[in-house]
Amino acid sequence: MRVLAGEGAPEGLWLRAETQTGGKGRLDRAWESPPGNLYCSTLVRLQANDPPPATLALVAAVAVWRTVNMMLPGRVQIKWPNDILIGPAKLSGMLLERVGDAILLGIGINIMAHPDLPDRLTTSLWSQGAVDATPADVLEQLSRTFHELLMQWRSFGLDPIRTLWLQAAHPRGTPLKVNLPDGMSFKGQFHSLDSSGALILDQADGGSRTIHAGDVFLL
Repeated sequence: MRVLAGEGAPEGLWLRAETQTGGKGRLDRAWESPPGNLYCSTLVRLQANDPPPATLALVAAVAVWRTVNMMLPGRVQIKWPNDILIGPAKLSGMLLERVGDAILLGIGINIMAHPDLPDRLTTSLWSQGAVDATPADVLEQLSRTFHELLMQWRSFGLDPIRTLWLQAAHPRGTPLKVNLPDGMSFKGQFHSLDSSGALILDQADGGSRTIHAGDVFLL
């Protein structure tokens, strides 16, 4: 997708891989890519009046949440900024990268299998009972849903997407741990998102802290 973006590929193009040999997630983590799961990417061509590009992470999160929620209604939540969870277990992850005027969005969804990781729980659609799900069918629904939300983001700004994200997120007061890019970490309780989509945590001393980048874990 990076090459195609540089060659002028249009917004709305989606690519799907059967498997990957060099899949990666946030913070350069390896993303295991066995056959049977969904590994896809698309691109958004930025326009002059678009909201900040980083907020596309929230658009993508809501799109995946809606897609999965159709198969497992009421069981899916978002963890900031765009991890999709069933209970404490991660089902899907996303990565945004910029190439010129394009934002490349990579999405991985565990459909038939999920990895056994030392530092976090994972799950898949099949292990949760959605055994009719296929990568092709999930992508078809996801691409439609993402397009609808992208047009909403472009036409009305971030606020409606932020509202949808909060409705799909874990409840206010959920205890979280944040590992910052500089290596520091701290704990707090989920409060909300600010107007830019940053994470707001309540602190034990009664104050709050706003997080613009970091790795977030449920406690």
